[in-house]
Amino acid sequence: MKQIRMSRGDRFFFAAIDVFLLVALLVVLYPIIYIISSSISSTTAVISGKVWLWPVDFSLEGYKAIFKNNQIMTGYGNTIFYTAAGTIINVGMTILAAYPLSRKEFRGRNLMMLLFVFTMLFQAGLIPTYLTVKDYGLIDTRWAMLLPSAISVFNIIIARTYYQSTISDELYEAAQLDGCNHLRFMYHIVLPLSKAITAVLVLFYAVHHWNSFFDALIYLSDRNLFPLQIILRDILVSNSIDPSMITDPELMAQREGLADLLKYSLIIVASLPVWIAYPFVQKYFVKGVMIGSVKG
Repeated sequence: MKQIRMSRGDRFFFAAIDVFLLVALLVVLYPIIYIISSSISSTTAVISGKVWLWPVDFSLEGYKAIFKNNQIMTGYGNTIFYTAAGTIINVGMTILAAYPLSRKEFRGRNLMMLLFVFTMLFQAGLIPTYLTVKDYGLIDTRWAMLLPSAISVFNIIIARTYYQSTISDELYEAAQLDGCNHLRFMYHIVLPLSKAITAVLVLFYAVHHWNSFFDALIYLSDRNLFPLQIILRDILVSNSIDPSMITDPELMAQREGLADLLKYSLIIVASLPVWIAYPFVQKYFVKGVMIGSVKG
């Protein structure tokens, strides 16, 4: 097969793009490598700034302190609960809203969609939202992390567009002839054919809940309900560390160094589940976003 020869300008253009992407990769990759290396280096190496790229004086003291601290482990458990329960609620409500809005026989669907989009453009604001959550008695409860963000209009639009472009009217008519109603059609036909968009919704909502910080900061004051991100904020910003996290008496004099070490270790622990899950749903993520952006 004869290859097309590129002109000198094309070769220069692609070379420039390769250099730009390489520089962008290094800019993004270096902080990650630095944090990983710092998290498994000794306290002395972290304080003195000896860690530049690779670990220095390998040590797992930061991770040991994390997993021995009840406050951090409680926050980790709370984050897992908020992510799991919140994602189930979010995905369920999004599908139940997107499917009817995708059906042409649903009267008033355009008006309903307009009302949904209206909430994206004009929001009540922080104080009215807080007062609403307070009046419902959700302050300092787990529901405060689940119900106020129970649905995303942006994700409804993506799911609705996917159903419109993927699920044909002829498919529903054939199912209707067999006595299938909308609920059965959605459960037995639409959902099995919509694994891609479901994976996208799960990824969007799960990442949102895992990184949720602002809602907990506003609605929660009970430390037993704090998610991991609030604990991470206390360490990163407030530099607050429980002395019980220091198991070696010699480290008491190096408390500041251990604080820096814990920052890096906790960042890795908090980010690792997302890093592990993302490659498995990345292809669905790209497909779902492209469908929503092209035809939304």
